[in-house]
Amino acid sequence: MKSTETISPKVLSPGLLRRVHHIAFNVVDLQKSRYFYGTILGLHELIGDEVPSTLKSLVEAGKVANFVTPDGTVIDLFAEPDLNPPDPDPKKAFTRVNHLAFDIAPEAFEQAVEVLHANSIVMDHGPVTRPTGRGIYFYDPDGFIIEIRCDPE
Repeated sequence: MKSTETISPKVLSPGLLRRVHHIAFNVVDLQKSRYFYGTILGLHELIGDEVPSTLKSLVEAGKVANFVTPDGTVIDLFAEPDLNPPDPDPKKAFTRVNHLAFDIAPEAFEQAVEVLHANSIVMDHGPVTRPTGRGIYFYDPDGFIIEIRCDPE
């Protein structure tokens, strides 16, 4: 007797990813970008103890700046002064975005890793464990880096 049961692909169920955690941009001129996000857009720049411990040394060295949106999404600016200029046509592919990070509950992190592997998603790196939690970096179909991360348990 043949089974009529179909095996569904392994996927994350809707609602498991809780929110966008942070967005990271590579920028040519960190000071101009700090002015834009902090002064022009009025976002709060993380300073002192607000800076994630994993980024403190880079912030102190002037290589990173962090801002937070009113909904709590963090924007990380990474100084990359040797980047080629962006294409003047804004309809062309992004040239400055580093990655998009989704937050997930710590107890669901391993499930997310399993789902990525089960679907043969191309990995950038990870999983990694840091004082601020765990993360895994992978590529979407267009080569954009996505991270799934969780707070420490």
